Amino acid sequence: MTHFLSSDQNQEGHKLEDVLKKVRNDIIYRATKIMDDPKPEAEQVLNNNIEILGLLKESILLAENSTEILNRSFGTSKSGSPRIGTK
Repeated sequence: MTHFLSSDQNQEGHKLEDVLKKVRNDIIYRATKIMDDPKPEAEQVLNNNIEILGLLKESILLAENSTEILNRSFGTSKSGSPRIGTK
């Protein structure tokens, strides 16, 4: 069973790209809180966050592409019925 993502057992779950976008927004919010902190630790954390944001951008694009492929090939997801794979 998935905890956050939609599945046959978690029909109230979210699309992967939506979860990743929420994480991205949280990171941006936190980064704005430390961007003016002159400590070297804050600078490193900010740099790490910027790197993570780039990886999230790529991940969001991949997740959106997967959703497009599934929608184009099999239509929108139907409750309790996986479009690919097994139950």
